[in-house]
Amino acid sequence: MRVLDKRTRLNRRNFLKTSAASVAAAGAVSGGMVTIGATPAWAEGLSAIKPDAAKTLLVMVRDLYPHDRLGDAYYEKALASMDQEAAKDATLAGQLNEGAVALDTAARKLGNAPYAAIKAEADRVAVLKSIESTPFFHKVRGDMVVALYNQPEVWAKLGYEGASAEYGGYIHRGFDDLDWIKDA
Repeated sequence: MRVLDKRTRLNRRNFLKTSAASVAAAGAVSGGMVTIGATPAWAEGLSAIKPDAAKTLLVMVRDLYPHDRLGDAYYEKALASMDQEAAKDATLAGQLNEGAVALDTAARKLGNAPYAAIKAEADRVAVLKSIESTPFFHKVRGDMVVALYNQPEVWAKLGYEGASAEYGGYIHRGFDDLDWIKDA
């Protein structure tokens, strides 16, 4: 059984490394990340999903599967996998692009702004509830749960240690070592 020490270890070396990375990240954000117009560069790299639809879908997926611990990169990777599928299927590409437009239209009806521009999470959730019976919503929700949570990098962020069948199952590997579950 592998025992995880979940306490944060902060010493001078780790503090300096973290501080240097934070300064670099702050400089990149304040200097403006590489964007083309108002669209992030990652969205321009998608082949089937249009850049404006990609921005809307990114916010939608973050609202469907909210994790403050996860950066946008994990959600972007999940959307990229859906884009690869849509590149092979024109019907799916149309469903995603038209669905994002429909989501923006629904958001404008409820809040006078495109979906990605709505600041309050509760307002965005209200918009999602208004379209939750559509095939577009079901497709995005169903595909993203697999694409997002099937990333080993996400597993580490959420405390999942991976498959255990080859080690005899979870019973003898500390199945109850997730202390945040006990507190809930």
